[in-house]
Amino acid sequence: MKLPAKSLVLLILLSLLTPLSAQPKKKKKGDGPLPTNVELIEGIEYAKPNGISLQLDVFRPKDRAQKVPAIVFVHGGGWKNGSRKSGKRGVWLVEHGFAIVSITYRLTEKGQWPDQINDCYEAVRWVRKNADKYGFDEDKVGCWGTSAGGHLVALMGTRNYPGKEEVSSKVQAVCDWFGPSELLSMPPNNVGNGRTEEDIAKSNGAKLLGATVRDVPKLAKDASAFDNVSKDDAPFLIMHGDADKGVPVIQSQKLHDKLKANCVPSQLVVLEGAGHGGKQFVSEDSKKTMQEFFTKYLK
Repeated sequence: MKLPAKSLVLLILLSLLTPLSAQPKKKKKGDGPLPTNVELIEGIEYAKPNGISLQLDVFRPKDRAQKVPAIVFVHGGGWKNGSRKSGKRGVWLVEHGFAIVSITYRLTEKGQWPDQINDCYEAVRWVRKNADKYGFDEDKVGCWGTSAGGHLVALMGTRNYPGKEEVSSKVQAVCDWFGPSELLSMPPNNVGNGRTEEDIAKSNGAKLLGATVRDVPKLAKDASAFDNVSKDDAPFLIMHGDADKGVPVIQSQKLHDKLKANCVPSQLVVLEGAGHGGKQFVSEDSKKTMQEFFTKYLK
């Protein structure tokens, strides 16, 4: 039935006046209820450096006949963005008998290197200090990170905390998803291919270190897993797409080769056609690879 002109105009006006808040919101990827056998405890403060509250979320099995291995999840975002909320992507591992501890760390607007890795160390210590309270196995702590988080977990597995610590920050297994492993050779930190001196001075790496990366090589090496590899490092699973335009796959290949040269167990999975993330990383084959890796080294 054709509406009269006046009615049609009225309907259009009403739609324009309807508040945006009344419009149905699109669901974000990862929204939705947790599996019935997964428990979430969120917003736990694990440290407060310089008055900055650092929080974490714990995803753990509801039914725990015994302590479970904990996997510390470190989010990506170029060390300047991102949220611990993305740790929900690891819920499927909880259903296989692991706990996921997804952390906040100081981003570059609030801290510069080594604040970020120190926060990661502190999160591992928190897991061990609170193992009895939350049902973690303090002897079996792993880590997993994406992009900038992959960079940080690779350092958790290779770079020893330089000071004294009453509780160990060492991890027993590392899953690195497409993290940069050598800051000095990362394209955004070097002039060329259209990048100017001004560009590299504004790169994410420069923001992390507080200076143009190539101007502080000692600091850049301290912040690179490739330059911290030694024979006592944790076992690695490295996953990277061969079409990654953000972090070249050579970054993971070089790290893998150096780990192997130092007799450190390392498995490199190069996903054909995958970019900087994507569905290939959450395929059934990829999940199976991750589950088998963490089971081997944490159970």
